[in-house]
Amino acid sequence: MTKRANRNKVTTWALWDWASAAFNAVVTTFVFSVYISNADLFGDDANTNLGYTMTAAGIFVAIIAPVVGQSVDRSGKRQKLIFVTTLITILATGGLALVRPDESYLWLGLLLLAVGNIAFETGSVVYNAILADISTPKTIGRISGLGWGLGYVGGIVLMLILYVGLIGPEVGWFGVTSDDGMNIRVSMIFCAIWTLVFSLPLMLTASDTPPKTTEKVGVIGSYKALFASIRHLWKKDRSLVWFLGSSALFRDGLAGVFAYGGVLAAAAFGFTSDEVLVFGIVANLVAGIATISFGYLDDRVGARPLILFSLGSMLVLGTIIFILHDAGQMVFWICGLLLCVFVGPTQSSSRTYLARIIPPGEEGEVFGLYATTGRAVSFLSPFMYSTAITLGATLTGSSKEAAAHFGILGIVLVLLSGFITFFFVRPNEVSNTEK
Repeated sequence: MTKRANRNKVTTWALWDWASAAFNAVVTTFVFSVYISNADLFGDDANTNLGYTMTAAGIFVAIIAPVVGQSVDRSGKRQKLIFVTTLITILATGGLALVRPDESYLWLGLLLLAVGNIAFETGSVVYNAILADISTPKTIGRISGLGWGLGYVGGIVLMLILYVGLIGPEVGWFGVTSDDGMNIRVSMIFCAIWTLVFSLPLMLTASDTPPKTTEKVGVIGSYKALFASIRHLWKKDRSLVWFLGSSALFRDGLAGVFAYGGVLAAAAFGFTSDEVLVFGIVANLVAGIATISFGYLDDRVGARPLILFSLGSMLVLGTIIFILHDAGQMVFWICGLLLCVFVGPTQSSSRTYLARIIPPGEEGEVFGLYATTGRAVSFLSPFMYSTAITLGATLTGSSKEAAAHFGILGIVLVLLSGFITFFFVRPNEVSNTEK
């Protein structure tokens, strides 16, 4: 009997992506990250400290991902993990309201960002694994695209609300002004409530899977099992292993594009907080439409050509942004929005490409490796971003604030490494009618 996608389960699953817009779009990209990286408020090193803090968070996620992922696989307790990690994300987001615009509050803000990022990324491991349970081979592309797309659309709605009610006007709702950063800080409370409301359905109803074993495996045992799985796949299908490595690289680069897009707009192109938020609204609109549209195209032409075309386009656009950074804000408006066209579709197509090339019966193991390899390099983009700025400041003899545009080169290099290694992946994608 052919498995059919359950509409209620798909809706509940996709709502978690809608809820995640608060952390992805507002907290880490277009509002709080811009606020905490402001050199006038938090010091000249605030921008690079943000990158290095996210590097540390990424390394921590990489260390615990194999342990957490395999623990969930063995116990089958998905619901508990996604409940706990989402709750921690909500609490960390709400805690950002305590961060006043003063250099002495910088590390409190960065610590809360790191904790929220670790929790969110860990929960995403379970979230991505659920996709295979709620879709069919013929619908996985559009359902994956729907999730990513709703995340972007949710970002649009939320940022419009915040812009109209709190950040844009001189005096916002409830008399909130920008004094002492209150408009940003109250926005963080609103984001925490948003995340809770829309993620609650999945937090409460996520299905557990049958436990594979009751045996407890420690940290060392988890890593032994991880390397054993990689060796097994390397002997059986080296192209699949190459894809896991390649996608880990370019997915981290894609995350870097959105994570530091707002910061770059402010630091390198002089966008004000209001302008960054408006850019974020438009960027999410563009990304949402593109992701949902490309999801249908994915089901028709396959994921491989979409991934190659999107990555190649992003490499060109990122380079143009760096070269023309002195040409004014219009450069970032045009090239930045064009970059957003390709971020979501590439993320979504990467997930569907893997689903189509996994050998039957090995879905759980391979998707676990997909999550683990992605987390294993999740420190690269923030590290390369901050390091590129530091090197740029050294080469030009300027301040890190003046060399902020070098950050895009760090992200481009991560994308380039994923693009090059993707050519080692054989074009063996299975069509929907064959699988």
